Amino acid sequence: MFEILSDKLSKVFRLLGNKGKLTEKDIDEGLRQVRLALLEADVNFKVVKDFIGRVRERALGAEVQQSLTPGQQVVKIVKEELVVTLGKEPSRLSASGQPPFVAMLVGLQGSGKTTTAAKLALHLKHSGQRPMLVAADNRRPAAIEQLVTLGKQLDIPVYSEGTNVPSQDVCAHALAKAKSLAATWVVVDTAGRLHSDEEMMRELAGVRKTLHPAEVLLVVDAMTGQDAVRSAEDFHARVNLTGLILTKMDGDARGGAALSIRWVSGVPIKFIGVGEKVEALEPFYPDRLASRLLGMGDVLTFIEKAEAAFDESQAEELKRKVEKASFDLEDFLSQLRTVKQMGPVGQLLDMLPGVSRLAAKLPEGMEEKQLQKVEAMILSMTAGERRNPGIIGGSRRRRIARGSGVQPHDVNQLLNQFHQMQKLMKMGVKGKLPRNMMGMFRQ
Repeated sequence: MFEILSDKLSKVFRLLGNKGKLTEKDIDEGLRQVRLALLEADVNFKVVKDFIGRVRERALGAEVQQSLTPGQQVVKIVKEELVVTLGKEPSRLSASGQPPFVAMLVGLQGSGKTTTAAKLALHLKHSGQRPMLVAADNRRPAAIEQLVTLGKQLDIPVYSEGTNVPSQDVCAHALAKAKSLAATWVVVDTAGRLHSDEEMMRELAGVRKTLHPAEVLLVVDAMTGQDAVRSAEDFHARVNLTGLILTKMDGDARGGAALSIRWVSGVPIKFIGVGEKVEALEPFYPDRLASRLLGMGDVLTFIEKAEAAFDESQAEELKRKVEKASFDLEDFLSQLRTVKQMGPVGQLLDMLPGVSRLAAKLPEGMEEKQLQKVEAMILSMTAGERRNPGIIGGSRRRRIARGSGVQPHDVNQLLNQFHQMQKLMKMGVKGKLPRNMMGMFRQ
């Protein structure tokens, strides 16, 4: 996410950080580079101008000039002003009165609205709610079929009446059904168009009147740049949006939409889509995105993903094995698979301070391929070999290499690194990895 923009900003701040004292000329040159980086990332010109003005005013003030580390103070100011631009505090779904509460999703065709409806319903389910999905896009039979299929996969009820019933009637009937099911949230997928038009807006206004939604959420494709900002302004003027969901934030989007849309439209970003899987929807935190943009990582999101992926009983069992130094390759394989459940490895590395810059230099998809290679080698071992790697001699290593499509030296490297990790555990070292542990994933 935003690798190019993040890399450019990091270079600017490294140059400023190397100076013991910052002159007005230094600050202006640094901010000129920041301005260029933001404009190249397709950030709205007015947003850039306002942002740079706020940063410059503070950078020339006493908090920087009297600081022992002026470069770091400038970075701190930039981060704080980025958070202001992105919305200061995180914005959550609002619900008042009696359930079921309604989240009405609107947007242009192709923005990922139908998939996002399922993702949002799953997020609500994981939060302890009882969601119901409504297929109110009567212009696209494929959208209805897709939502019904996703609902079955996620074990979430879906209400639909096909394409011959007006959307307003479908929504009215859906509300009655939701009450009978005691659903707490109703997530409605409405019809989209290739562009916003008068007919579309009238239809959405009618659906809104029927539903009385707690939330009207615009789903926008972050990769469309300033078109996303214009769509947000258009929809907000006509149907009074309460929030935004930015999709495809894991793609090669330059980031301009995310940095512009909140400031220009005045509508808060509530969620971001970070992948194709139904679990790949994250609440939006302005401070966390600002940290990632500046190469500072996002440890809090990493921890949340880890807590969601790791089963508590498994964690206790793993802790017991570590304490008794009985951690074997079967345990290691289990942990690899759990890490993969947390999401793409590249995204996880991007959340770790200092690691994101290294990860950006790796060929695309390399981390995933190396994990697959390690998994293949372990799966090519017998159960006895996984439990007791010490029995693996030369002939066994050659057999494992043939079975996993690697070279014998790859198997040697895996076993040597695993042996180092076991030694650390026996010495009672907690929470550390051998210095060359990452080599296991970069053979």
